[in-house]
Amino acid sequence: MNQAAKTDQKTWAGLDISRYKIMGVLNVTPDSFSDGGRFATRDRALQQGERLIKDGADILDIGGESTRPGSAPVSPAQEQDRILPLIEAGFPVPISVDTRHPETIRLAYEQGQVKIWNDVTALSGHRDSRQTALDLDVCLCLMHMQGQPQTMQSNPTYGDVVAEVRESLLSLAHALVAAGKPAQALCLDVGIGFGKTLDHNLTLLNNLDQFVDLPFAHLVGLSRKSYISKAMERAGHGSIPVDQRLPGSLSSLILAYQKGCRLFRVHDVAHTRQALEIAEQTLNAP
Repeated sequence: MNQAAKTDQKTWAGLDISRYKIMGVLNVTPDSFSDGGRFATRDRALQQGERLIKDGADILDIGGESTRPGSAPVSPAQEQDRILPLIEAGFPVPISVDTRHPETIRLAYEQGQVKIWNDVTALSGHRDSRQTALDLDVCLCLMHMQGQPQTMQSNPTYGDVVAEVRESLLSLAHALVAAGKPAQALCLDVGIGFGKTLDHNLTLLNNLDQFVDLPFAHLVGLSRKSYISKAMERAGHGSIPVDQRLPGSLSSLILAYQKGCRLFRVHDVAHTRQALEIAEQTLNAP
């Protein structure tokens, strides 16, 4: 395996990102694409969070609104009712809040546990989002998405998907730095599956080194996504249900690791840690 060149940034959200770090997904929504409803109660969500940490999650990413293709939005109040009790309970790892609502991240931040704002709209979801990002001492994960969750997969179109996604993320990152946000607080995400066709997703994955080489941390979310099933259908193997996409998730993740990515947002933490540990030891072997 050839290890791609990586950004000079060595820490993000207080974590050493020269080694792999795993962000465990904790969805407390009834309609999440991968585990909708399984952890919608406080007790079940707390148990799942503890399990993810035991399995090796370095970060918990807590979300109260589904952003799967075609999903319906929920109000900030409803989202807050779902996630704030979990944040108040406390976890022994940095907490990321997956929200597009600035009022939600403000309230969550006040609990004192939140270190990261993971915004799938890259601060474009609300007019107050950018100022909120500048006001709060949180690290940011800025994801590229073409369109909105309700319509993003209708007809995603790019001239050059790598160049356009790269320029969009880089332009936003530079603007935030110019406005006073430390570069070390920023993390970029190409947004696999968010306003992209199968070919767009595969092209971005194959060219992740062009994003990892930027002077910002980079996170990739590949876990259980529909492009895995679409690739299998293209190969003549039929569709793959969400709960059977672990092999495709892990193979994609190792490809991303080879490209230099070190931050991974996943559902299957224990399997991911095992795969990454083998990859890391192999790369470091004589």
